[in-house]
Amino acid sequence: MIDESRIDESRKARWENRAEVPLAVASMLFLAAYAVRVLAHGLPAPWRHVCLAVALAAWAVFAVDYAVRWRLSGRRLGFVRKHWLDTVILLLPLLRPLRFVRTYETIQRRHARPRLALHARVALYSGLSVLLLGFAGALAVYHQEHGAPGATIRGFGDAVWWTCATLATVGYGDVAPVTPVGRLVAVGLMGCGLALLGAVTGSFSSWLLQVFAREGDAPTRERNGGQDDGRPPGSDSPGAS
Repeated sequence: MIDESRIDESRKARWENRAEVPLAVASMLFLAAYAVRVLAHGLPAPWRHVCLAVALAAWAVFAVDYAVRWRLSGRRLGFVRKHWLDTVILLLPLLRPLRFVRTYETIQRRHARPRLALHARVALYSGLSVLLLGFAGALAVYHQEHGAPGATIRGFGDAVWWTCATLATVGYGDVAPVTPVGRLVAVGLMGCGLALLGAVTGSFSSWLLQVFAREGDAPTRERNGGQDDGRPPGSDSPGAS
């Protein structure tokens, strides 16, 4: 008897492997089209329509991928709870460029290349996330703020400066959003900044602990003639209680 659940999981895995790179391309196209629409003020109307069509097509690609994986999972609400990040990315367009970060890991696995250490991967993914999320957030805030009455974010440079201060959880207060949508974007960037800062800090602390553990275990390896005795780094000598 054929197990239908295993067949669905296999089909779902094949779909995800095939869709990962197209989704990353769609996310970059969305970010490029949105940036052109926001920053190119003198862009002719036909080209603005082209950028809008590209952004909508990118959203359609994400919607189709989400619908196919939801259908193949057969779990309905369970799929939404497990893949909550994909649900948020589908609903919030500015988070779609973050899909590009996942592509690196997929390509590494596909080509069987050596994976980076955990702390190195966290630093790499956090750095890419900050760049992509910061650029998208600066675009969104500038789009909402530059023409608003009483706004202090008048240029894209002001938006970039504000985004850097917000993601770094510094908050100088020299420029701040005044529109409801701009403040909503600010709340999201604050949360992302705290999460990314916590991830990088935790990874760096773990790396330091590993370094100190290896240094503390060096005398034991020297007494054993340079051989590891099989105990975890930083553990006591065999005779210690």
